[in-house]
Amino acid sequence: MNTTDKFQHAALALREARASRRTIARVSETFGITGADEAYQVSRINIEADRIKGRRISGKKIGLTSKAVQLQLGVEQPDYGVLFADMELLDGQQLHTAGLIQPKAEGEVAFVIGRDLGDAHLTWAQFLRGIEYLLPAIEIVDSAIDEWKITLVDTIADNASSGLYVLGLEPKRLGDVSLAGLGMDFRKNGQTVSVGSGVACLGNPLVAAYWLAKTMASQGDPLSAGDLVLSGALGPMFTFQKHDSLDLEIAGLGRVRTQAS
Repeated sequence: MNTTDKFQHAALALREARASRRTIARVSETFGITGADEAYQVSRINIEADRIKGRRISGKKIGLTSKAVQLQLGVEQPDYGVLFADMELLDGQQLHTAGLIQPKAEGEVAFVIGRDLGDAHLTWAQFLRGIEYLLPAIEIVDSAIDEWKITLVDTIADNASSGLYVLGLEPKRLGDVSLAGLGMDFRKNGQTVSVGSGVACLGNPLVAAYWLAKTMASQGDPLSAGDLVLSGALGPMFTFQKHDSLDLEIAGLGRVRTQAS
């Protein structure tokens, strides 16, 4: 199998797994996908296939923002994936699990981009001017890989394990919130199952978002006004099932809830 073929075959295997809601073995091993660059090539094939089908990109998500997880996977920086508009839910809306395979939930900060961030040498000041609002967000991550036994390559190839996201309704201004000190309490069916803080996300969720903005600008695919960015998890992810209620509260940012159905 030549290089181009292996990317196409890996992408097709992931598309078919998603469509059938059946997990598959690691594409890194099955198709010989090695390294982040090759994994992103696989992901881009499926992103383009989705765009051709009419799905609209709404932003980006950041993954692997926990230092512990980075050490576990042997990486020194986060990864990223694409968000689509049809992944979006708002506080109180039902979360339909029918299209998911093995979902888990994380509590995060959502950044609403207010200015184009296309400078290839994006500065901290330019980046800060580009943040319009903050929102509390539940990210529903979902993997097509058997039992979530992923490597860095497998999660990147699978669009950073993107699933759905649920946004709060009351935006905050950047200057009104201390992001590193944010405290998170995430409850399932009324019981706390995940706690965390902003410092767990690369020391500060804003640092994670800045990394993404610089990365995308340097690749010629910059963040634009109206894009949404999910920061990465403030605490451990957890599994949930149909009929479970999810209730996230981030001190200073607010609350967001959903019911799985």
